[in-house]
Amino acid sequence: MATPIDRRALCRRIDAVLAHARDDRRLDASVHGAWQVVHGILAFGRDFPLRHDGTESAALDYLLDGGRLTGWVLRAGSPGVVAVVEEGSTTGQGHPDQWLGYLSQCGRQGLPRDTGLIVGNKAFTVNDLLVQAQADIRPGQEATWTLMALSAYLPPDAAWTASDGRAWTTEKVVQMEADADLLTSACGGAHRLYGLVAALKNYRAATGRTPDQLAGGWAAAADVIDECVDRARRFQQADGSFSIHSFERSGTSADVFARLSATGHIFEVLSLSLDDERLAEPWVTRAADRLVTMLEQTADVDVECGCLYHAAHGLLLYRDRVCGAPE
Repeated sequence: MATPIDRRALCRRIDAVLAHARDDRRLDASVHGAWQVVHGILAFGRDFPLRHDGTESAALDYLLDGGRLTGWVLRAGSPGVVAVVEEGSTTGQGHPDQWLGYLSQCGRQGLPRDTGLIVGNKAFTVNDLLVQAQADIRPGQEATWTLMALSAYLPPDAAWTASDGRAWTTEKVVQMEADADLLTSACGGAHRLYGLVAALKNYRAATGRTPDQLAGGWAAAADVIDECVDRARRFQQADGSFSIHSFERSGTSADVFARLSATGHIFEVLSLSLDDERLAEPWVTRAADRLVTMLEQTADVDVECGCLYHAAHGLLLYRDRVCGAPE
């Protein structure tokens, strides 16, 4: 029989690995690009520091105030602000609305849509990124990060017309994402699933709908989420880590970074999607313990930023719900 995990000790260990990821792994604008830095902002919001121009400040404030960073490419658009996609880039935005989506989810509560944003010495707001995303959305596109922002910033019954004249609702975007091939999506489908979870969570909070009252795109999203949570549990490895094949099939690897990436991405989804009762189930606690252990084991080596900060964000969300938010 497995030894029970001491939750208080686990919470202390979570605090330690989060502090290490935030404070000891300093990023520098002269070395790192926006892809790395924005992932750090996703995990820690305004608490995430960045070295730049011989000083150090909150990375989020630096970018919002017009700071220069490789891969942070924004320009005035119509009707809002365009964040340029650099597909395949290791420094820039790799997916449509990725910056916007992560700003809407960063830290504990996300960034308000009226937050100021300097682009080309002109004053805009995060809302200008949102209205551009609404104008640019098209059928069949990857709308994972777009959905994160739509669900965070708009009421669940929001409706609008894109720049090509097509009518959209948030539910229509949810249905499009639920219909997409999750298993071939970025990071094993974890990001797409996170977007669906965020949208459904906000919808249910706003409407009071119970699972058996869901219909249309919302019901489709719930089905996808339930199936993937079950797959994550069934494919979980004996040590508590999640499958390196995500939601497709069981599997592990001798590569700690492969295990860390898969476990961190899936754990982030679970920390947002599961209710309090399920979050306290032993299999989730074992996953949290294993994720912390892997971060402890890699504390003195370089860890890819997407892997590191998605794990940190998941642990931050988990910590606040299970351990209580720090004072």
